Amino acid sequence: MSQADGGAGADGATFLNRQALHLRPDPARVIVRPFKPATEPRDLNPTEKMRANHIVERVLALDQEAVAAQLPDVLDNFKGRHRNLLERFEARADEMEDAFATHGVFSKKQRQLVGAYFLNEYSFEASALFNPSIVAHPDQSGAPKGGVRFILSLRAIGEGHVSSLTFRTGTIAADGSLADDPTARLASIPRICHRISGPDGERVELIFKPEEDLTERVIFPVTESQSNGIEDARFVEFSDGDRKTYYATYTAYSGRAIRSELIETSDFTSFRLAPLRGAAARNKGMALFPRKIGGQYAMIARQDNENLYLIYSDDLHTWDGGQAILKPQFPWEFVQIGNCGSPIELDEGWLLLTHGVGPVRKYSIGAALLDKHDPSKVLARSREPLLRPEPSEREGYVPNVVYTCGGMRHNNQIILPYAVSDTFSNFATIEISELMNAMKC
Repeated sequence: MSQADGGAGADGATFLNRQALHLRPDPARVIVRPFKPATEPRDLNPTEKMRANHIVERVLALDQEAVAAQLPDVLDNFKGRHRNLLERFEARADEMEDAFATHGVFSKKQRQLVGAYFLNEYSFEASALFNPSIVAHPDQSGAPKGGVRFILSLRAIGEGHVSSLTFRTGTIAADGSLADDPTARLASIPRICHRISGPDGERVELIFKPEEDLTERVIFPVTESQSNGIEDARFVEFSDGDRKTYYATYTAYSGRAIRSELIETSDFTSFRLAPLRGAAARNKGMALFPRKIGGQYAMIARQDNENLYLIYSDDLHTWDGGQAILKPQFPWEFVQIGNCGSPIELDEGWLLLTHGVGPVRKYSIGAALLDKHDPSKVLARSREPLLRPEPSEREGYVPNVVYTCGGMRHNNQIILPYAVSDTFSNFATIEISELMNAMKC
């Protein structure tokens, strides 16, 4: 890559290498999700409740022989596409019970058939699989010598432009070469095991079955604030003493408004989702530092849609104020800048990956180096992008975009997953020493 492409330092040494590991959307991957005569997940209005009850009445009007014949037909039609469909049918009928008018006691088969009418298949990544972030896997058994297992989170888009969160796994070898694990054929959504409504919105706890492969797990919108999408999760492995927790800030989109929310997990089996409070949380693109600084949580945010701010807080869920530390400076970022994931701790300081928007809204990826003890001090900054769309990467759902929601350090390299034109994802590796040499104050 030439220096003009941003992939070489002043001495001409190449420090960024694109990999040939493309992750593309697969419309054959489907989940079975709740359906009711309304836009999920909002409640039914009276007309919609009437429609739901008409469905129940029609099922109850079938004789037992017709019900018994219909169920095997449904199961045969969806054979091999989902786990435990009968169990899911019954659970869905139970979930809908509050919307049903008074009715006779369902037989087991009636309950299963009723539940089937309030579910639908959804191809959650039919349109796009993009905006990845990467963290070390909590289970490193089977990692290659000198290497590491990783988890990749991705934003998936299906029908109606609804975004959900999905995962991939793989390995990074000692030399930085990457391999992804086979993706599970099936996909599933979690059970909601806890839900609390508060003045700031709903907090929910989700749990997947341990036997489901991580690549099966899909976190689909389950609250009103998320109803049109869970977007751009920025995962980070957070260390607090001996305790390690995985957090991810993400954008919740209701179809009318956006806000930042937080995911917490320790095992990628159970997840807690909660809204964030404060002025900074009314926008998108927040990224948490991987540890406390001076005894406080620290966040990079962009509450004014243009500049990057450093914010401290004693409360992980409340983010106000802040200090502007990075503003658009170079032509490739004149429209706005934002973060591209949580800062990565290096010996030299905090490496903050950024995105810049330039002419014709072309998105590129750059970087800044922040002081390790006082991140408000900018020690160095890339004058040219580290990564910008190549000719082969300019076409897609949103042209002229490369974007990431977070990289990670591995030995002497930065592993950088990135999205191409809001359509599919790829990887690049960056030599840290060469990057440091190339960045200028």
